[in-house]
Amino acid sequence: MTIPAVVLAAPSSGSGKTTLATGIMAALRASGLRVAPFKVGPDYIDPGYHSLATGRPGRNLDPVLTRPELVGPLFQHGSVGCDIAIVEGVMGLFDGRIGSAELAEGSTAQVAALLGAPVVLVVDVRGHSQSLAALLHGFATFDPRVRIAGVILNQVGSDRHEHVLREACDRAGMRVLGVVPRDGEVSLPSRHLGLVTAAEHGGAADVAIRAMGELARSCIDLPGLRQIARSSVLAEAWDPGAALGESSGAAHQCRPLIAVASGPAFTFRYAEHDELLRAAGADIATFDPLSDGLPDGTTGIVLPGGFPELHAAALAENVALLSQVRDAAAAGVPVVAECAGLLYLARKVDAYPMAGVIAVDAVFGKRLVLGYRDAAALSDSVTFRAGERVTGHEFHRTHLLEAEGTDAAWGWRDHAGALVREGFVGKSVHASYLHTHPAGHPSAVARFVAAARATQPVAHPRAASAP
Repeated sequence: MTIPAVVLAAPSSGSGKTTLATGIMAALRASGLRVAPFKVGPDYIDPGYHSLATGRPGRNLDPVLTRPELVGPLFQHGSVGCDIAIVEGVMGLFDGRIGSAELAEGSTAQVAALLGAPVVLVVDVRGHSQSLAALLHGFATFDPRVRIAGVILNQVGSDRHEHVLREACDRAGMRVLGVVPRDGEVSLPSRHLGLVTAAEHGGAADVAIRAMGELARSCIDLPGLRQIARSSVLAEAWDPGAALGESSGAAHQCRPLIAVASGPAFTFRYAEHDELLRAAGADIATFDPLSDGLPDGTTGIVLPGGFPELHAAALAENVALLSQVRDAAAAGVPVVAECAGLLYLARKVDAYPMAGVIAVDAVFGKRLVLGYRDAAALSDSVTFRAGERVTGHEFHRTHLLEAEGTDAAWGWRDHAGALVREGFVGKSVHASYLHTHPAGHPSAVARFVAAARATQPVAHPRAASAP
């Protein structure tokens, strides 16, 4: 069964997509609907707010990280049991991977076309008047594969401003599905990598989401959104066991325990990762590196992305856990670390001591490293074999000082054609800045679980903070 869907897009970043998409999700849920939340692209932060708004896992649809043919099945998988799906776009509607196809890879437009779903354009109308009609006409006619079904006017300054803008929408033949006043905007705090994560924002996130939901209820034509919602996905729902194939752990009686870092400092992981770990035959125990120790019986460790540089002092104070992770890696326990996890395994982040599994220091800088990377594995590891190719995504402001005596995990060519060697592989450790989507590479999860299954469990004493 295909779930009706609406894609929330915008002409450019900063138009209010996240606030309004999250508010619409919350308002629809409050009306009694089961809402499936999605985010276009590799972003981890927005899905955290989507999850709070809907009570369901926030999921990503990224044709670059998972291949276009998986977008439909992943959409179906995340929509099971739901009444409607809301898909928040990324950047501007037609913005995607630079230098890619005519309908840019990874763009909101590409995902909307793959889903056969209508687009509602969120326009920040500050500074707009009659010329809004030309903007809407251009977006509506730019690519026939993308159907723009309506517009939400955000940041409207006055009744007269609204009147002029509605006339412009009529001229462009565009249905108005919402009018949000300039003083009605609800926002969440942001920082160098985007919004503050829902896990860090705590109870204030719940308050903000309720406010977003009320804003959407009062300003958005929710019945109109439901009326236009549709999708034409014909693919069967993605299934983690089927994705693993012969690597599925269904036949294994021994279930290794994978310790997955979570909490405010480690929030960046895709929902499908846990599903694949379990389908591969593993049990999962989450732990918060700010305060916890490794769970007893751990035979594999996953350190996902997040903001460790903003929690470095507190992470450094949990000296018992740092020692446990260091000892586990030395004993051959498989460890996979992405971005924040890589920093946690370093000797230090700025002045704060970390686990010291990798002989490298990390420092926080001003330059944002951002973009997709077509990479090849340079070494065999607990996840990938040398020569395997992936497309991943970098997103960080820290950088590493010179490393000592460790094989690189990945290699790729930069924009100038120079070879970049990145990440670390050593014994049972795979650590890198590169984020990959597990649904795009299920064999890597299966290999990691197999390595964990072959590892002897170690009992770990309870972690304690430094005095």
